[in-house]
Amino acid sequence: MSEFEFNALGKNVRKPSRKLDTFPKPDGVETVIMESDEVTSLCPVTGQPDWETVTIEYAPDKACIESKSLKLYLWSFREEGAFCEALAAKIAEDIASACEPFWVEVVVTQKPRGGVKLVAKARVDGHKR
Repeated sequence: MSEFEFNALGKNVRKPSRKLDTFPKPDGVETVIMESDEVTSLCPVTGQPDWETVTIEYAPDKACIESKSLKLYLWSFREEGAFCEALAAKIAEDIASACEPFWVEVVVTQKPRGGVKLVAKARVDGHKR
């Protein structure tokens, strides 16, 4: 049984949240990679939906991101207008703030529209913040 109080894990949560829960990094873990291909946001100009794959890779120092809270966090962008590049930067900053890793890199790949595929990468070096 964990001594951590999670906001999402083990709870009946039915709405998005920007709260990222963490837990202590297990010994021996060097990097963590989390990916979701079910992320949507809105174009900030047209309001049309954009579909993205988000890949988060980080080197945890003392804490890791709990996956259910990450799902709820990514869901929170569904009704928000954001350019792909801004979305990558926001997620990287939020992950860095939540678990204070040595570094975090976020790649957002937007599904093609009009024949154009967009990939944005953002990196935050945690201990240089």
